[in-house]
Amino acid sequence: MSSNKSPRAKRNRSSKSNDQHKAGASTSAAPRGAEELPSLLIDQSNLPAAAGGLAERLASSSKLFQRGAGLVKLIETADGFSTLDLNVHDVVNHAHQVCRPVVKKIVRGEVVVEAVTLPDRVARLYLNRHDAWGVPHLDGICRAPILANDGSIRVARGYDTDTRFWCTGIELPSVPERPSRKQAEAALRTLRKPFASFPFADAQTIVSPSGLPVVDPSQQPGIDETTYLLAVLTAVCRPSLPLAPGFIVRSPQYSGAGTGKGLLVRAASQIAYNFSPKAFTSSGERAELEKRLTAALVAADPVIFLDNVNAEVVRSNLLAQIATENPCAIRRFRENTKVVSITSSAFLAMTGNATTVSEDLARRFLIVELDAGCEDPEQRPFDEDFRSTIKQKRNELLAAALTIWRWGRRNQSKPGLALGSFEQWATWCRDPLLALGCPDPVRRISEIKRDDPLRAQVVEFFTTWHELYGERPMKVKELDIRLCRLADPQERGSRQSLASFVARLEGTRAGGFVMLRIKSPSRWSPSSYALKRTE
Repeated sequence: MSSNKSPRAKRNRSSKSNDQHKAGASTSAAPRGAEELPSLLIDQSNLPAAAGGLAERLASSSKLFQRGAGLVKLIETADGFSTLDLNVHDVVNHAHQVCRPVVKKIVRGEVVVEAVTLPDRVARLYLNRHDAWGVPHLDGICRAPILANDGSIRVARGYDTDTRFWCTGIELPSVPERPSRKQAEAALRTLRKPFASFPFADAQTIVSPSGLPVVDPSQQPGIDETTYLLAVLTAVCRPSLPLAPGFIVRSPQYSGAGTGKGLLVRAASQIAYNFSPKAFTSSGERAELEKRLTAALVAADPVIFLDNVNAEVVRSNLLAQIATENPCAIRRFRENTKVVSITSSAFLAMTGNATTVSEDLARRFLIVELDAGCEDPEQRPFDEDFRSTIKQKRNELLAAALTIWRWGRRNQSKPGLALGSFEQWATWCRDPLLALGCPDPVRRISEIKRDDPLRAQVVEFFTTWHELYGERPMKVKELDIRLCRLADPQERGSRQSLASFVARLEGTRAGGFVMLRIKSPSRWSPSSYALKRTE
């Protein structure tokens, strides 16, 4: 039977069929269930309104957070969770999970709603809303039990509104409600036992049945072993503390490889967080180090681990801030002109041979010295099952650390030496160990400062100055050439660089002296400087 339809009717039918095909293609491209999602109208004449509507819908997402002044997405990794900065493509992807972007068109005189992909411009407008995103603030990723000053311990899962942490993988071992001193002493022995074969430099040792030197368990820990035990307690408590010092595990320069520095840091992380931290190295350049530290801060990693910092004098204003300021100010990558504040609860650890910290870091890090007492430590027999032992006994070791901590919270301990900025850390982590007979690792900070090459340079500069001029005021142009050489050992400087060096020392106290600046009565005359004794 032949068709009697006109050519015009056939064209209309063909056009209608094509429109249906296009609509069908658009529908099939949408995610399953997209029709059930709320619509988000994209009005080309008012894209900011679309960005505002998108913010309302994305506020319900469980994977988007504000970290500092930026947006991040929570991602699942092999070790748990981490965060990444949110970009335009991420916004588009997340938008289609919570809403159905649509535009209105007039087709043959009728208003038609058509599904579209979220325009990039709307995504950029959304990213530029800053504090109007409506998503929760994320202060860090927590993998340890949450502790309180009264000795209580709790476990959280997912986002915890009280701490603003994303909590994951937290297990709570059995811990006595009110530990006795006897239980605390037993917990200390439990915590010491797995690390007896490590060559803590000042430890008293005995020969084990296998013929290896091990820490004598009948003797109280030395400062090096105590500092490491303190590092374990600090890692356990760090998410619940506003501030805490960092820890350096170091060994001699030419005979330090293979002493187990990295193993100790990873063991502390395994006990506290049940995972092995990602390590990064220092390139020796302060700018590059601070980029890597910034990336670790944004990622909200529980541990910031600098590994193999060998024969290096570490100086970093950002690292000093992370230890003593929370939140701390950072410049995000590719945003050098923009300073933002970001919170951190990261445990700070560093390893290396002949590693030294300088300037403000000297009082912000405690040092664990390892010395195997042989030329080739890597050839020593070592327990190959050490890592598996830590994993197997993780709950027992975590319970021991928490028992010591809770015993300290429920029983007032005599405080040790004061350490500014870390008062709560001292009462939570250090003072319970002191009460159990351990020495105070804070005593070593004076040695750390003494070993700071820059501090040593200043002390020598002051001593020579005083030998030459006593306490009488001197102008920089009058200073002896020997002081120029001390200020610039490479002899690349000038009188101008010497003037800058001396000006930076105003108010500095070192070697029993303080540098004072005496302003000239004339605005055109240079200032004088005088060195006064403080002892």
